[in-house]
Amino acid sequence: MDSQFRRGILEACVLAVLERGESYGYRLVKDISEFIEISESTLYPILKRLEQMELLEVFSQEHNGRLRKYYRITPAGTRKIDELMDEWAEIIKVYQFIVKERQENHD
Repeated sequence: MDSQFRRGILEACVLAVLERGESYGYRLVKDISEFIEISESTLYPILKRLEQMELLEVFSQEHNGRLRKYYRITPAGTRKIDELMDEWAEIIKVYQFIVKERQENHD
C-alpha cells in the first residue's frame, strides 16, 4: 500500500477512535491494530501532525501515580472525518466501477 495513502488511512482511524472518546497512545494502537497494522513509532508522529493541524488536542492526566498523555478530537477533527467519509464514498464508487469493468472484460 502506498505510504501516503496508508498515512491518510491511519489518520482517519485515529480520529474515528477519538470520536468515541478521549484515549492514550497504547490504547489507540490496540484499538486500531484490530483493523490495520500500526505501531507506537508510527502512531506518535501521526498524533503530533493531527495536533499541529488542530484536529485533536492533548492533555495530561495522572494515572497510577504517573502523568499520561491523552488525546481528544476537536470540532475540526470531526469535520475532517466528515470530509474523509465523502472522499471515501467517491473512492468506493471508482473501486466498484473498476471491479465491474474487469468482470465484464473477463466474461
